[in-house]
Amino acid sequence: MKSIFTINKLTLAVLIGSGFLLSACDSSNKADVSVNKADKVWPQLKIAVKQDAAIEEKIADYLKQMTLEQKVAQMIQPEIRDITVEDMRKYGFGSYLNGGGAFPQGNKHATAQDWIKLAEDMYQASIDDSLDGSTIPTMWGTDAVHGHNNVIGATLFPHNIGLGAANNPQLIEDIAAATAKEVMVTGIDWVFAPTVAVVRDDRWGRTYEGYSEDPEIVRDYSAAIVNGLQGHADGDFLSEQRVISTVKHFIGDGGTKDGDDQGNNLDSEQDLFDIHAQGYVGGLSAGSQSVMASFNSWHGKKNHGNKYLLTDVLKTRMGFDGFVVGDWNGHGQIEGCTNESCAQAVNAGLDIFMVPTGAWKPLYENTIAQVNSGEIPMSRIDDAVARILRVKLRADLFNKPSPAKRPFSGKTEIIGSKAHRDIARQAVRESLVLLKNNNHILPLSPSQRILVAGDGANNIGKQSGGWSITWQGTNNKNADFPGATSVFDGLKQQIDAAGGQAILSPDGTFEQRPDVAVVVFGEEPYAEGHGDRDNLEFERNNKKSLALLKSLKAQGIPVVSIFISGRPMWVNAELNASDAFVAAWLPGTEGEGIAQVLLKTADEKVQYDFTGKLSFSWPKTATQTTVNKGDADYAPLLPYGFGLTYNDDSTLANDLNEIAPKSSEGLADMAILKGAPVSPWKLFLNSAGERVELVSSTYTLGAIKFRTEDKVVQEDARQFTFDGSEIGKVEINSSFTEDKLAYIEADSSLQFDYKVNSKPSDAVELSMTCEYNCGASIDITKTLQDSELNEWKTMSIDLACYKQLGVDFAKITSPFTVKTKGELGLSVANISFVPNKADTSTMSCQQ
Repeated sequence: MKSIFTINKLTLAVLIGSGFLLSACDSSNKADVSVNKADKVWPQLKIAVKQDAAIEEKIADYLKQMTLEQKVAQMIQPEIRDITVEDMRKYGFGSYLNGGGAFPQGNKHATAQDWIKLAEDMYQASIDDSLDGSTIPTMWGTDAVHGHNNVIGATLFPHNIGLGAANNPQLIEDIAAATAKEVMVTGIDWVFAPTVAVVRDDRWGRTYEGYSEDPEIVRDYSAAIVNGLQGHADGDFLSEQRVISTVKHFIGDGGTKDGDDQGNNLDSEQDLFDIHAQGYVGGLSAGSQSVMASFNSWHGKKNHGNKYLLTDVLKTRMGFDGFVVGDWNGHGQIEGCTNESCAQAVNAGLDIFMVPTGAWKPLYENTIAQVNSGEIPMSRIDDAVARILRVKLRADLFNKPSPAKRPFSGKTEIIGSKAHRDIARQAVRESLVLLKNNNHILPLSPSQRILVAGDGANNIGKQSGGWSITWQGTNNKNADFPGATSVFDGLKQQIDAAGGQAILSPDGTFEQRPDVAVVVFGEEPYAEGHGDRDNLEFERNNKKSLALLKSLKAQGIPVVSIFISGRPMWVNAELNASDAFVAAWLPGTEGEGIAQVLLKTADEKVQYDFTGKLSFSWPKTATQTTVNKGDADYAPLLPYGFGLTYNDDSTLANDLNEIAPKSSEGLADMAILKGAPVSPWKLFLNSAGERVELVSSTYTLGAIKFRTEDKVVQEDARQFTFDGSEIGKVEINSSFTEDKLAYIEADSSLQFDYKVNSKPSDAVELSMTCEYNCGASIDITKTLQDSELNEWKTMSIDLACYKQLGVDFAKITSPFTVKTKGELGLSVANISFVPNKADTSTMSCQQ
């Protein structure tokens, strides 16, 4: 290799941009060992997009001219709810995003023109050098994960799990190209897709974001999506019809222990590559320009701070020369970091901080200080900025017209256009998987009287799932999806045209007996965190859909079930109660596509046969959560690749086992506070209109003083003093909902040690809360008043008491909240859910 002291400017720029200069100058044995280790598992990719000498020279020129402040600003990505146009003018952020459920001016029904205006205003502010001295254009990133799903009226395609069942890469490329056009109508440059998670445990709440349990489908689809979004490297790559893509989330997010969102992946390095990296092989080889780091850990180390994975593997060995962007404050989860400060992430290889909330400003300031102190090498900053500039130059952002003047900008007829909805209907048709078809009941004659029942029959929000206008896909109405068709809409249109009768009755009641019932039911919408489950039983503890199916069957009405879900689920009882059963996944806005397969033509001919095949194995039991193609003990109910056509006889029995094994068998105590809050739980004070997470040993907020206390060992208890000046609450919360139904099934109690330091002067409530403002409180005032001062005791409460009061244990957000408006001195320790202790609880439901 040439001496670095004799290479020219162009070579220097290439080395900086590739990340090679830093490793070449690092003479440590540790760096050499890391690279050699990576060589044994990870390939050098043949990336279709090659470096361009002219671009690299421009990068070197920019780096010479830019100040440290300008460089760090390129690495900061705030969210539209947290910055103003003037902030952009002052700081010149390299990029910004809208998170799920964020809209221009906070208006869910913002028009395309509203989106364009914000894009134009931010762009013009970014190139205005009057305050920050920079004319580098910013770029806007968005989660367009199944169409431009944040925008009213957009075409929403089936979620990835359905597309995997279609196994049609060309269709996937067409979907991505259509999505790119709809995104560009609103002036946005960059899409956070594709997700290439290879899901191993279907309890994970993001299972529907995975195409398949088969890495091969994920690899091929990743390349197809990238080509559709960005254009082919040898074609119209990043032209005015294309957007920047992001392969995410690097790496192993689909393989965490127990399917825990943001959890720990314990796979070997070879499995990490063989299973979880194939989407990167496909997408990066096709030329994707960005990679998003994952929330998860690999063997206990958070990926956002894992230099081996981000730098040694991804950048150095695999040869990726675009940029790595973080996920929603993911850097703050690294040990020793906060949302406001994280040198570790930059040093590990993170190029852009995704930093929503008000943390962006201290993060910007702290990162500058860390460079000045030497904690972050300037060479690492230059590498990060070189990568950002390379992508912007490849995308021609410096020369393209501003967002409001681009070719597709403002052409609202493109959003939800007929051409795009046609593609979406094709995707729906090809994604459907026929699991059962007794006596060839399907396809149905449209000339019949057909009852369309179930809570999903006329519910476009439910059939679209999470990431549909809002982040979780909740709080939507059919009117929020103009131009869309529900399943009922699609059926009615064809049935009416053929002279039949379509009767909508969500609860299954009717006046005239139908010839057949089509029942549409399934999971309610959810997204990451909120969708994690304890097992795969559908409607556990609340079999309302099964009751509807059985009611219709008892009346001798043939039943066709359309199952809406983001994962395979244990539905043996529902299968038994159905004559035909279709896995429809999350089909999006084009419910008509389902009707085109279910119904014959008016002259009794098949319109479209079923072609979809399971890209995820279907579980035999509720606890068979990790059943995957290639397992040594592979024994699902229905195997990977299963799917009937109209020519096939049904193979499923009608008497499948309906007894669900209890997840509570062998259930361990669930520690909530043991010395410190046990993940995912966090401890907060809530008073005086503020809510603060406790991370120090003392804190005062409003009416509450907090300090740690020694019970048995140092700082194993928490002491709270309420002064009675206003309402105070001590909360233990999770960032997401937690499924704890197993503890109800196991007759558990909430148990904790407590010490009364001063008697309560007013009522004290011990509460639990759950998603969508549900929850319940139990008055513990008398127990505390009757307790001896300064003596440790144990309190236990039967969890069934909280269930009876309305707590949904499938969606717990806080298992322990103490509230009072009076004076109280209370210490607590060792908070947990303890199985099989309900009958010995100190407080029962009758007390």
